[in-house]
Amino acid sequence: MTTTPSLAHPLEPPFNHDWIAAHIPHSDAMCLLDEVVRWDDETIECSATTHRDAHNPLRLNGRLGAVCGVEYAAQAMAVHGAVLGAASGRPRAGLLASVRSVQTYVDRLDTFDAPLAISAQRIGGDANTVLYRFTVRCGESVLLEGRAAVILDADTHAAAATPSNDL
Repeated sequence: MTTTPSLAHPLEPPFNHDWIAAHIPHSDAMCLLDEVVRWDDETIECSATTHRDAHNPLRLNGRLGAVCGVEYAAQAMAVHGAVLGAASGRPRAGLLASVRSVQTYVDRLDTFDAPLAISAQRIGGDANTVLYRFTVRCGESVLLEGRAAVILDADTHAAAATPSNDL
């Protein structure tokens, strides 16, 4: 994977937590990613250490279940869209529409000391949707993987599909 996109205004990683929080709709403790490690037109890789934070907002009864890795992956997808939008000058909002084939290989994320590596790869889509394959790893161990569908500019599409009550 290259770090320089084929877009007119390349942005070079790493992008830190502050950049990420300013470009996705998650802030404060809910912005889970620490850094964009690398990206290109199809793929993004991020790192996170917030799985170790006792105040992680996704914890339930002091535990961070493996399925919470889906949120880490969704944020990586959002960051990918933000990076592509910043590079092209046309940012687009995305809505996570579905996740499929999610496999968890561990019970919890908070039992791992090393940083998480979150990757998302665009595997399909069109002008209005993006399909991603995602993986959450710690070291060489795959903790969670699956696929996700993202609808782009969902508010715009919903407004266009809503029938008018003007008679």
